[in-house]
Amino acid sequence: MAQKTVLIVYAHQSGGSFNSAAKDVAVEALKQQGYKVVVSDLYAMNFKASATVEDITGEVKNPEHFKYGEETMQAWKEGRLCDDIIAEQRKVEAAELVIFQFPMYWFSVPAIMKGWIDRVLSQGFAFSLQKMYSNGIFKDKKAMLSFSTGSMQTMYRPDGLNGDINVTLWPLQNGVLHFCGFQVLAPQVFWCPGHSPPANRTAMLDGWRARLKTLLVERPLTFAPCELFDLTFPGGFMLRPEVREEQRTRPHGITTGHHLGKPLPPDNQLKAEG
Repeated sequence: MAQKTVLIVYAHQSGGSFNSAAKDVAVEALKQQGYKVVVSDLYAMNFKASATVEDITGEVKNPEHFKYGEETMQAWKEGRLCDDIIAEQRKVEAAELVIFQFPMYWFSVPAIMKGWIDRVLSQGFAFSLQKMYSNGIFKDKKAMLSFSTGSMQTMYRPDGLNGDINVTLWPLQNGVLHFCGFQVLAPQVFWCPGHSPPANRTAMLDGWRARLKTLLVERPLTFAPCELFDLTFPGGFMLRPEVREEQRTRPHGITTGHHLGKPLPPDNQLKAEG
């Protein structure tokens, strides 16, 4: 049986950080289980964050009105993306699981990781208009977020100062990972390690180490499958009428994003159902 590969896309400037420790725990625990672990240390690589025409080798099709998505899709088809993008795409292709390890910045990922998402998950390679969400290109792969927060957990509750963490995670987990077809595992959230005593930080890492033992057999989060929608321009890519009627009497929306004006499904972006 071929050795399975895990890719860790890691974004922190300091080797002495909690995120570095979380990354090291994952590398060690996964290697002990026989996985090949590949780490893309974005700061160490000086990975370029900005998506520009320089990502394409050779001439572009329309230099007067450069459209990044269309041009990079064509370049991907023709093997004309720049070397750093191609290298990362090959890592993604080889991986059964992709872990994004980072400190949460402004309710999202650091700029250098956003650049990785913008440039590496290019149209054609990671998605197309025909292959997205539950029909996505990476539907046989898994992905997850593992991140630290600067705020305590209660601040991310629906009645907390920062608002519901499920809403915060929706753009990344649905709009990036699930959009590309990944089966999205529940996030590993390290709540406020920077303001936690050493014993608490150690306990967080121990919990992560324990979870890693069964990580790849976990059930993924639940998202609305494409079959629920009329995937045509005349239909507006909206819920099918019979689905909307079926959902009418249910107490919660379908997902965090497809709430249908109802209460959100509890912890839809934090825990797998069942």
